Amino acid sequence: MDLSNQADVRKIVEGCADRNAEYQQFLYKTLYSKMMVVCQRYANRPEDAKDLFQDGFIKVFDKIGKFNFKGSLEGWIRRIIVNNAIDYYRKNKNKFAISETLVETQQIAEEVEGEGLFDGVSADVLLSFVQQLSPVYRTVFNLYILDDYSHAEIAEELGISEGTSKSNLSKAKKNLKQMVHAHLKEFEKI
Repeated sequence: MDLSNQADVRKIVEGCADRNAEYQQFLYKTLYSKMMVVCQRYANRPEDAKDLFQDGFIKVFDKIGKFNFKGSLEGWIRRIIVNNAIDYYRKNKNKFAISETLVETQQIAEEVEGEGLFDGVSADVLLSFVQQLSPVYRTVFNLYILDDYSHAEIAEELGISEGTSKSNLSKAKKNLKQMVHAHLKEFEKI
């Protein structure tokens, strides 16, 4: 079976909707790596990422009968996984301090400031840096940079102002730049 083949996708969706364990297991295993990376971007710890993944796939299997075959199944599942991470953030919002200080509400022209800054830094190292960001900064960074949400959408999803979303993104980028610079300096010492 192949997720790029429309006939296979239809069989998989129908099988999962009928609660057929074989189809569910195939879909779960096929997308495990890709969706786990998404969960890791939002989670504080590996255990949290696994929980987000499991909860997300429970929702996928509960809703898969509603998939309308417009767009890719993988994209549809990814959206559920991201929305699950946002729900997790909302439920635990009190634990996280959101910076309501409004720095300038300027548009950020570049997705990641400092062209070439991340050259020479592996994806695993960069992911570990993203995970070290505060939950608020990490969530805004992921939604804006990696999941293509607008600041208006982020503000609505997280219950913050657009200015706060922009400020948190700016601070997340600044923190990432500092981590990368420190990492590269350490690397030079070796």
